[in-house]
Amino acid sequence: MLRIAMISYHTCPLATLGGKDTGGMNVYVRELTRQLGKMGIHVDVFTRSQDDHVPHVLHELGYGNRVVHVPAGPEHPIPKEELASYIPQFVEGVKYFACEKGIRYDIIHSHYWMSGIAAESLSNAWGGIPIVQMFHTLGEMKNRIARSEAEREGEYRVNGEKQVLRRADRVVVATIAELTQLRFLYKANAAKMVIIPPGVDVCHFYPIPPDEAKLYVGLQPDDRMVLYVGRIEPLKGVDTLIEAMHCLRWKEVEPVHLAIIGGEPSASPRAMSGEMARLQKLCDDLCVGQTVVFLGKRDQDKLPYYYSAAELVVMPSHYESFGMVALEAMACGTPVIASEVGGLAYLVRDGETGFTIPDQEPDTLCEKISWLLNDHDLHTTMSQRAVEYAQDYAWEKIANQIVDLYQGLVKTKSIGQETLYQQ
Repeated sequence: MLRIAMISYHTCPLATLGGKDTGGMNVYVRELTRQLGKMGIHVDVFTRSQDDHVPHVLHELGYGNRVVHVPAGPEHPIPKEELASYIPQFVEGVKYFACEKGIRYDIIHSHYWMSGIAAESLSNAWGGIPIVQMFHTLGEMKNRIARSEAEREGEYRVNGEKQVLRRADRVVVATIAELTQLRFLYKANAAKMVIIPPGVDVCHFYPIPPDEAKLYVGLQPDDRMVLYVGRIEPLKGVDTLIEAMHCLRWKEVEPVHLAIIGGEPSASPRAMSGEMARLQKLCDDLCVGQTVVFLGKRDQDKLPYYYSAAELVVMPSHYESFGMVALEAMACGTPVIASEVGGLAYLVRDGETGFTIPDQEPDTLCEKISWLLNDHDLHTTMSQRAVEYAQDYAWEKIANQIVDLYQGLVKTKSIGQETLYQQ
């Protein structure tokens, strides 16, 4: 049986979605671990403990697989800039757990660059076992679309990503776009990279009858809702969506609501994020406060109801390495309008499962939203195609590709050790 040490240093896969550092990566780690468990593969997910009231070992992913919260620095959320300094302490905690449990891992699968730094130290301590790395987002790409110095990533992150690229045995990328970004921005070795997209749980995300979904989320049968799901930060382009809804008011006879899932809209002025405050002020300035509602974070179990109740989902991001939300929405039969950036340009089939448009163009976004709202036949066709398309990303299929990668690396290492022994 394969034994995997899954590293998700800066964020726990069990965290509620929509928080500052909780998004597609959390979903990926959680769902991949569950699927690997179904396949008889043992996984321990190691993450930094951020709450001293949470047990350090949890079995919430099933199949005997564990989430291990490793104390490293203060047991509460801290800024990412400070996190890197506690990686050595985290590594020692992981090593202690493995020693205490008497377990030897075959593969380290690390997520985000800080996990990759930890993986290097762990691999060195564990006899050079192979490292599979996923970045999920890239510092150089975030810097390219940053609109202020505050939005830029520090040089420490880019340097860290380069270090991880040198050490990793394989780098899993979601799309050809991410592979190209790594090759040209980081001069990464293409031979190390393999394209395996994230998956979706089609047993959880499937079309719910709209009347039932609307009743669940508190809508009337005739209400029409546009939906955004994701973190609340500038690169997500939520301001473009709000501006498009302002434009839509003059096109539609019946009111159309925008529901925004993510962030903490009810936080005190002192605790509220700058981006949330900016977006709420924008709603007031554009007088769309009656039709835009900030719902805050929502549990993953409730999302299929929101997707199914919505007429469409919008992802107006300036940068997105893949776009798990788009895949979940399509699995629920909801067309997606997305910015033609990064992974979204490959994931959403323009004119088939939704539309892709240039980012930061609220007028264009408004036109596409209006089109889908008013063309019932087109909406029905896109909805059906979206469900069919999402089946290709079922976790059963994606996890098989990951396992093939794991087994290939273990076999290669075994052959290398045999050769060394014979010499």
